Amino acid sequence: MTEIIAVTGKGGTGKTTLSGFLIGWLARKGLTPILAVDADANANLADVLGVEAEPSLAELRDTINGADMDENTPIPPGMSKQEWLDSRFQTAITEEDDYDLLIMGRTQGKGCYCFVNGLLQSHIARYANNYRYLVVDNEAGMEHLSRGVLPRVDRILIVSDCSRRGVQAAGRIQELTRELGLTPQSIDFIVNKAPAAGKGDDVAYEAGGRVYDLGKGIAEEITKQGLALAGVVPSDPLVYEYDSDGRPTATLPPDALARKAFEEIVERIL
Repeated sequence: MTEIIAVTGKGGTGKTTLSGFLIGWLARKGLTPILAVDADANANLADVLGVEAEPSLAELRDTINGADMDENTPIPPGMSKQEWLDSRFQTAITEEDDYDLLIMGRTQGKGCYCFVNGLLQSHIARYANNYRYLVVDNEAGMEHLSRGVLPRVDRILIVSDCSRRGVQAAGRIQELTRELGLTPQSIDFIVNKAPAAGKGDDVAYEAGGRVYDLGKGIAEEITKQGLALAGVVPSDPLVYEYDSDGRPTATLPPDALARKAFEEIVERIL
C-alpha cells in the first residue's frame, strides 16, 4: 500500500526545501516509485528539485474556463471538458527517473480553488496506488487534509522555524489533525533554520555533531503545545547560497549542514 507523507507548517518555515530533501532521500534508498505533489498554490517544489515542470492542474483549469470563448480551443468537437481533462492529466505529471511530480498550481485572477482541489483529489485517488510513497508539500496549514483531498495520511511532518509563532502554528496543526479524526502512524515535529548555540545558551540541541540553540522561550512553547520534537535542522548558509544562485537546494552536497541533519532525522523516524 502507498505510504502518504504530508509535510506542513507555517509559511516560510522551509517545508518545501525539506520536502525536496525527503524525496531525494527516499529515491537514494531505493524506496521508489514516488509521487511528489506540490499542493501549495505558491508552487516552487519543482525549483527545489531542479526539474522543468509540466503544466499544473490550475493551468489546465484555466484552459477549459476560456475554452467556450476561444476559437482556438484545444478541446475537440464532441469531447466534454471533463473528458479532455482526463486525457490531459497524464501530461500534467513530470516524469523523472525516481519520482513523478504533480503540481496543483495557482489559478489566474479570482477563481475558486474548489475545482482544482477536486481534480487533485480524484486523480490522487486514481493513481496513488501506482506509487510506493506519496510526498505532499502542503500549503501553510492543513487545508488539503481538512478538505479530504488526500484519501488518508500515514505520516505528518510538521515544520517550524525557530520562532514562537511557528511553534504555535505547529501546535494548531497538530490539534486540527485530532479534530479531523485523522489517525496517522506518526506526527513528527521538526525545527528548521535553528541558529548555532553560543556560550551560555539556556537550551541547546545536538545534531550532526554540532550544537544548536532553540532558546528557552521556544523550548517552553514546544512543551506547551504538546509537540514531540523529532529533531532540529540548522540554519545553513549553503541553502541561501543555492537559492540565491538559482540552484536546486535538493542537490546540496551530502555533508551540507541542513541536508545531513534532516537525513539523520528521517533515518530515525521512517
